Amino acid sequence: MGKPLYLTTTLPYVNAEPHIGFALEIVQADVIARYDTLLGYGVFFNTGTDEHGLKIFRKAAEEGKDTQAYVDEYAAKFRALKEKLGLSPELHFVRTTDPHHKAAAQEMWRRCLAKGDIFKKKYRGLYCVGDEAFVKETELVDGKCPNHPTMEPIEIEEENYFFRLSAYQEKLLEYLSREGVIVPQWRREEAINFVKQGLEDFSISRTKEKMPWGIAVPDDETQVMYVWFDALTNYISTLGWPEDTDGNFAKFWTNGTTLQLAGKDQVRFQSVMWQAMLMSAGLKVTDTVFYHGFITSDGKKMSKSLGNVIDPLAIVDEYGIDALRYFLARHVHPFEDSDFTMEKFKEAYNANLANGLGNLAARVMQLAESNLDKPVFTDEAMFVFKYSPAIEESMRGYDLNAVMGSIWAAVSGIDEAIQKDQPFKVVKEDKMRGAEMIINLVKQLAWIAKAIEPFMPETSAKILQAVIANKKPVNLFPRKE
Repeated sequence: MGKPLYLTTTLPYVNAEPHIGFALEIVQADVIARYDTLLGYGVFFNTGTDEHGLKIFRKAAEEGKDTQAYVDEYAAKFRALKEKLGLSPELHFVRTTDPHHKAAAQEMWRRCLAKGDIFKKKYRGLYCVGDEAFVKETELVDGKCPNHPTMEPIEIEEENYFFRLSAYQEKLLEYLSREGVIVPQWRREEAINFVKQGLEDFSISRTKEKMPWGIAVPDDETQVMYVWFDALTNYISTLGWPEDTDGNFAKFWTNGTTLQLAGKDQVRFQSVMWQAMLMSAGLKVTDTVFYHGFITSDGKKMSKSLGNVIDPLAIVDEYGIDALRYFLARHVHPFEDSDFTMEKFKEAYNANLANGLGNLAARVMQLAESNLDKPVFTDEAMFVFKYSPAIEESMRGYDLNAVMGSIWAAVSGIDEAIQKDQPFKVVKEDKMRGAEMIINLVKQLAWIAKAIEPFMPETSAKILQAVIANKKPVNLFPRKE
């Protein structure tokens, strides 16, 4: 039995509706959480909302709303994803406005201060409100932050607290030298190159006068914490740190395996800044950070102005939860950028779900219902399930495309066997031999149902229920014209 798994997404910023990019991250994380649960490992699965910062404060003011009421409204929308995306019932949800999180962020500050890694100085620089981060002149593209080309960086000059990131260059290089701390490998090389270029100490506070929406700096009411310093601490505050009354921090962080998921633009925040903060506080660093690519539409970055934003919840309403989960796991590359259009989605849905898995389950269980005297399995516990070594290897490398490819190869294999062996004819000529063939098909279908459980939990349950009842299931994936 392996170590308990602690698994977390990044926290989406509550200034917009949930989008397809975050749906990708949370579904990837949920698949991994469900997979380890299926294998019998203890899992603590975390997500939540990032609710402080200048961008939030301004957005609430634009809409004429109280800031807390504004973040409560958006936090509820992200919390609702648990049901709408079929996420694990055990999913934990942390908010950076939670009282316990605020206390944990202040304790992180105190520990880094006690280590001598927090100091105060005057600073002048360009600040990207979109990223809630300072940007260097050399990073600008046409005078704009590359991540937010429609927003003007603002010049800020004030006295702030800084974190002594420069003191951790060698320790970070040693950490990043370990195989597996970043997946995929080329992102690890990217992080190493970033650190080798030299690390600058970074601002971790703003004056309360200019940015009133944030966690107060301990013992200095004139300053609030910079949103990144505050938000990153959620990964351990959700576990009950620092008190650890329930023992979750010791079990899942200190003694477990820790895995964080993030977008490819998060490398310096998750694998450099956050790891240095953990080192400064005397805490264990993250075992692995898995970085996914971006989702584009028709080859372009999604934006409201282009009108190419894809709403994951609209897809769920029309096609069902598992159809979206299937597409994100099989047709969106786990590490590279991927293009997502509704044409591609509909094509994959009809070919691989309606005409593929859905049709196969109906054919096999129709044969079973018509020709078998009793169910092959009367209880799910009777079915001994095991993933193939190839699937296990792909899952441990977080290559969800490869896992789904292996499962769909099995779907195609059963289809081909039915066409070739024609059990529907054999059973009429030789009932015993035909029944044996059908029983074997049902066993293979049951294996597929269990194999897809982490990816498509609703469909998995429906197929297994049909197997146990020895009945043809209702149409799992109605074809879309």
